[in-house]
Amino acid sequence: MSGVALGKWTSGSEFTGHLLRYATGDYTTTMNLNDYQSAALRTAIYPNMGANFPYPALGLVGEAGEVADKLKKVIRDNDGILTDPVRDAVAKELGDVMWYLAVLAYELDYDLSTIAQNNLDKLASRQERGVLSGSGDNR
Repeated sequence: MSGVALGKWTSGSEFTGHLLRYATGDYTTTMNLNDYQSAALRTAIYPNMGANFPYPALGLVGEAGEVADKLKKVIRDNDGILTDPVRDAVAKELGDVMWYLAVLAYELDYDLSTIAQNNLDKLASRQERGVLSGSGDNR
């Protein structure tokens, strides 16, 4: 699979916080999640930046909806077969999702690496307690 691979989660639930882009057989570019967030924030232009969490929250939902819409059309128009052009289009939309996530995290005074690590810690705890599947935030 070419494209983007997430950093690894070790048995000690340490998340490297890196994105690795595969190019011509080698991992050639490494980007830390916090570096991505800083770069994304340099492109952020919206009213009351720094005190306007609804703006990136609504953008995040909108972009996630675009991902869902593209995948829905794969089911409707192509018998559920995901073509490379559609996969690439979805990846571009996922980039937009990631941008809004980074900006929303900033608005909430979190960095992306902390959010990623907290999520993996939560999932590891659920797995250890045998409650990974199911519902509810505090299981």
